[in-house]
Amino acid sequence: MNALTKFSLLVQGRFGRKRLRRIGLGSIPFIFLLTLWQMNTTFEWLAPVFIPSIGGVIDAIFILQSDCGGAWDILSLDNTCLMTTHILSSIGRVLLAAVIGIPLGIIFGILAGMNRLISTVLEPVGVFANSISGIAWVPLAIVWFGVGWMTTLFIMLNTVFWLMFFNAMLGTRGIAKVYEQSVLTLGGSRWNIFIQVYLPGAMPSIITGMRMSLGFGWRALIAAEMIGGDSGLGFMIFTAAEEFNVEQVFLGVIVISIIYLATDHYLLGPLEKWTIHRWGLTWKPT
Repeated sequence: MNALTKFSLLVQGRFGRKRLRRIGLGSIPFIFLLTLWQMNTTFEWLAPVFIPSIGGVIDAIFILQSDCGGAWDILSLDNTCLMTTHILSSIGRVLLAAVIGIPLGIIFGILAGMNRLISTVLEPVGVFANSISGIAWVPLAIVWFGVGWMTTLFIMLNTVFWLMFFNAMLGTRGIAKVYEQSVLTLGGSRWNIFIQVYLPGAMPSIITGMRMSLGFGWRALIAAEMIGGDSGLGFMIFTAAEEFNVEQVFLGVIVISIIYLATDHYLLGPLEKWTIHRWGLTWKPT
């Protein structure tokens, strides 16, 4: 057995063959895109003003951080550390909107879905609220709150809350009433019904709502930062585009994608396995 085979068996034993296969298959599109990107740089199919080189995008990180004084400047969001300040500002806004909007959307959505009459009345409201793009609120939000955190937070909350509310309500409404009646027959309270019937029963819709709310929330946030923000990745992309700094534009787009992929993989994925997979709410082939 040669060294390469031993190394391959060691890696498979450490990470698992299925996991490595999933990672490998998921990496194919990104490897293909990176290859095309490098080929464009080599053969100059499109000028660097349209598509910069990979090296130029990496250099943009160091240019934005060139005046940074250290860890304290990064944590205090000092303007000398432009790259980390923009990243942390956007992540902070997303986290704040998620911490407020997701729990409220779940609670009010389940409560509305528990009553068929209320859910029927509120369903058009949810459809109407979700039909309005987050960016449509930007001019009004600027008039109300000015340029800054409140504007972006208002737009994010509008997006996150209504998507969570609508999905939680529909998921709850789809649960058969016989489960609620069974809990009441066994002496359970309304709280038991909420925790043991409707919350786990609506979890597939809730997880879907989380993915949708964070995905659309990022889009709304970037649009809000471009127009009504004073920091953040959207603000960075907008100012870089005005200065024809295409390297920083590409950098901002890539960072946003990486953050969302990491959020989905390390937060939403494990939550889905810990809840709906663990409770047997999803079908798996035997």
